[in-house]
Amino acid sequence: MRLLLVEDYAPLRKSVAKGLREAGFAVDVTDNGDDGLWHAMSNDYDVIVLDLMLPGMDGMTILRKIRQARRETHVLILTSRDTVSDRVAGLDAGADDYLVKPFAFEELLARVHALVRRGYRRKDPVLSFGGLRIDTAAQRVFRDDEELHLTPREYALLEYLAMRAGEMVSRTDIWEHVYDFHSTSASNVVDVYIGYLRKKIDCPGQPSLIQTIRGRGYTLRDEPC
Repeated sequence: MRLLLVEDYAPLRKSVAKGLREAGFAVDVTDNGDDGLWHAMSNDYDVIVLDLMLPGMDGMTILRKIRQARRETHVLILTSRDTVSDRVAGLDAGADDYLVKPFAFEELLARVHALVRRGYRRKDPVLSFGGLRIDTAAQRVFRDDEELHLTPREYALLEYLAMRAGEMVSRTDIWEHVYDFHSTSASNVVDVYIGYLRKKIDCPGQPSLIQTIRGRGYTLRDEPC
C-alpha cells in the first residue's frame, strides 16, 4: 500500500518512514506543506500521515484543500496539538484519525492498517481466499494450518490483490500502490513478483489463485484448492 508522510521534524520523519517501509508500505516523504499538497493532489495514496505545523502551507490547510478537491484519501493527523478542541477541529475538517505526539509506533501502524482496511471496505483484519488466510494485522499468511513465509514485498503484493479480490488489478495499479518508485526501474518487476508469489501460495497441480487477465493485469480468485 502506498502512503504519503508529511512531517518536518527530520528524526521523526526518518524513523516513521523507515518503520512503515519495514512493515511493507511504499512511502513517499516530504518535509513541507507545499510539497505535501502537491503530492496529495498528484498521486493516489491509500493513507496520508499529516503533521499540522509545517513550513509553508500548514497541515490543516492541506487537509481542507484535499477535501475541497473531493479526494477521498484517508488522512491521519499526527501532531503535538492535544486539546479536545484541536482534535475536534481536525476531525471536522475531514481527517479520518488523529494521533498525538509522542506516540508508540505500534499504535501508528495499527491505525494505518485500520484506515487501509476502511479504504477497501474490509472490517475483518483476516482475509480468506482460496484456502489462504491473510492476517493483515500480523502480516502473516497461512494455507490451511501451514504458515507461508513471504518476503515483505511479496506480502505487500498479496495483500493488495486480496484487498481488491474480484477486481481486475492492472500492473500500473500494482506498481503505484506496492512499490517505491525509486526502488527499481525494471519494467517487468510486477510480473516477476507475481511469479515468486504463485510458487509460494498455489496448491500443487491446481490452477493459480492469481489469474492473469491478458494484456490488462491480474485478479485473485476466491476458490478452494
